Amino acid sequence: MTQVRQSRRSVVGTVIGTKMNKTIVVRVETLQKHAKYGKYMRHRKKYYAHDENETAGIGDQVSIVSCRPLSKLKRWRLETIVQAAPERGADVAAIAAAGAEDVLASKKQKKEQLAEGGAS
Repeated sequence: MTQVRQSRRSVVGTVIGTKMNKTIVVRVETLQKHAKYGKYMRHRKKYYAHDENETAGIGDQVSIVSCRPLSKLKRWRLETIVQAAPERGADVAAIAAAGAEDVLASKKQKKEQLAEGGAS
């Protein structure tokens, strides 16, 4: 007998931190109606998400999905970059076009070239 996996929870938010290795901090904003007064109130929550290739940058709109616990705080992983930050527009377009692995390899080569050029 095979078990059917339930769909995982998915949320969309803005990246507010990328200073940890393979981890991004995502702020998700939701609107909830107050029970008594009917006013809509904005709620913000931070999620720590796993970003294996470190492709997301600050200001990007990203989609994250729930997963098994990866560390003390990480229970989410990066699914896709929905919209790039205006400052990073060309960089994320290159990632989408060429694939994350190709772009990361080219960044690594550029760093090595700069290191060799600086040492000469």
